[in-house]
Amino acid sequence: MIPLKDDNPRILVPFFNYGLIICNVAIYLYQMSLPDPETVEGFVKTYGAIPAHIMQGGQLSTLFSAMFLHGGLLHLLSNMLYLWIFGDNVEGLMGHPRYVVFYLLCGIAATMSHIAMMPNSPEPMIGASGAISGILGAYVVKFPRARILILVPIVIFLTTLRIPALFVLGFWFIYQLTNGLGILYSKAGSHIAWFAHIGGFVAGLLLVKFFEQPQNLDMFRRRRDDVYKINDAE
Repeated sequence: MIPLKDDNPRILVPFFNYGLIICNVAIYLYQMSLPDPETVEGFVKTYGAIPAHIMQGGQLSTLFSAMFLHGGLLHLLSNMLYLWIFGDNVEGLMGHPRYVVFYLLCGIAATMSHIAMMPNSPEPMIGASGAISGILGAYVVKFPRARILILVPIVIFLTTLRIPALFVLGFWFIYQLTNGLGILYSKAGSHIAWFAHIGGFVAGLLLVKFFEQPQNLDMFRRRRDDVYKINDAE
């Protein structure tokens, strides 16, 4: 199930969301321009969040830097797709400066959730998915009725469906939680930081009310109702 777009209207140009996407892509391109795999590995270990180091009080700056690194092109593209679809409306809800603070706080909360589950891990955690999970949490609270166009594989065919955000993102969270608990109880390793996704999402659920601007939410509601009327007529 791959989200393609939502039908939630924009109430402002999401300059900061664009900026976050550009930063993530630019840093990934720099990472890929490094001369050899050993240099790339060193770059990731320097700027990725290593739980064992952070628990000892070291490399605290990586709580920020880690959320701008990615482990591969698919990792980057999947994160940027979710940021593109859902980030613009959350920025509109909060306004530009509040949105960036919210994004960073959710990213830190996500990293700390991962560290809490794996405090002795020597492996660096990287990726924007924790911060983006916070955006998904905010989105599902404030725009549960927004319809998401998703791509669904059925055997060998592909089809599209429009489903309310509550179901799309609710399914996404249940998937993260199921996998996270499975890894925890089996004590098996995983290259995916499931608890970072869970922690970021919960942080978004809890923090959104402190960052939203009520007048922006009212504007969304008016425009959303107009959009739904048009879609229903079609």
